[in-house]
Amino acid sequence: MSEHTYIRVQWLHDFPEEPVDLWSELDRERFETRKLEIFRNGTVGYASASEAVGGTMLGIVPVPSLAEIAADSEFEP
Repeated sequence: MSEHTYIRVQWLHDFPEEPVDLWSELDRERFETRKLEIFRNGTVGYASASEAVGGTMLGIVPVPSLAEIAADSEFEP
């Protein structure tokens, strides 16, 4: 099994201050180790264990499976 898993999820919403494209690197327990958030206006936020830019932060709970994420109509893995 690979040390990391990579996922991309589009967040379908109309909130201008929230990201629309989410990229995450996950460890074996599905905790985020790195994350990119891309906003509708082209702004990019970034987070890792050692830094955070643009207000982006790593999640504090494991990321659900892609099937669980896809079950919510607001998200498109």
